[in-house]
Amino acid sequence: MPTEISGGDRDATRYLIDEALGYVYPGALRAAASLGVADLLAGGPLTVAELAGRTEVHEDGLRRVLRVLATRGVFEELPDGRFALTPTGQSLRSDVPLSARPAVLMLTDTTLWRPAGEVELSLRQGGSVFEDLFGMSFFDYIARNQQTAAAFHTGMAAFSDQENEVIAASYDFPGSGVVADVGGGHGGFLLEILRRRPGLDGVLMDEEHVVAGHRLGTEEVKGRWRLAPGDFFTEVPPGADVYVLKRILHDWDDDGCVTILRNCRRAMVPGGRILVVDAVIPPGNEPHQAKAVDMMLMTAFPGRERTEPEFARLLAAAGLRIARIVPTGTVVSIIEAVEQ
Repeated sequence: MPTEISGGDRDATRYLIDEALGYVYPGALRAAASLGVADLLAGGPLTVAELAGRTEVHEDGLRRVLRVLATRGVFEELPDGRFALTPTGQSLRSDVPLSARPAVLMLTDTTLWRPAGEVELSLRQGGSVFEDLFGMSFFDYIARNQQTAAAFHTGMAAFSDQENEVIAASYDFPGSGVVADVGGGHGGFLLEILRRRPGLDGVLMDEEHVVAGHRLGTEEVKGRWRLAPGDFFTEVPPGADVYVLKRILHDWDDDGCVTILRNCRRAMVPGGRILVVDAVIPPGNEPHQAKAVDMMLMTAFPGRERTEPEFARLLAAAGLRIARIVPTGTVVSIIEAVEQ
């Protein structure tokens, strides 16, 4: 007798097939971001012919891409065939506060896209497949490719811009002393901290070519910061009261993280604190951005997202302990660490 197929079976199969097609959407999103379609629609709806002419692409293909993005609420196809921006699509413009465009271009770059398609290889051999695909590690690759490095650092800045103010407001930073942002990129988070604490001074540490693009040159924090180009695996600037590691540890394996943490512990003043600003993977089956990012990290980086017990073990190996975990209302939390 043939096996009876229920409606639930059909629904499950349809669901999984739709999920398997999910990779089409970020491909379309990247194309729209790269072509600047949202910028072109800022003044109002346009026909596909008008958009194709201004972006110098094929009209029929662009219509098909925009149709996919309209199903996800980025654009809207109007009854007359023109396309318009939605409130969500406004964030894809390059000229708006908190533009998502640089982050979208970073997250869909080939350096992250290709490894993500090789999850099975990652599982079979264990760890990142980046070197298999590109012949070197991720960070070696961006060190040799200026265009990719620029996209990565600009994208990370945009990724952080939408959360920096909220995170800085969620923690009671001291009213005086020195805060060192280790691996702080262009300094967006440090800028928010200094804005909120006029008595604090700041140190921005990252590689020389990264800190060269800093954003600290504003009048409101003038004279209260300095740059410290360097390698946090070797040493960090000494004498700070607070060391911030924002979205840094998740890039590295446990041994690398312990080295960074030990360097911070040795450098901080007595009674100092280290703030690890990273996602803490929650237990259970609920969706959480960190679970997806963790798989991306698995395929492209030596690092990982971590649970609270994993952070506790990592810190203990560096002679530190968790004093408290501060939720921020964003994907990341602030793990406050002190000496054991």
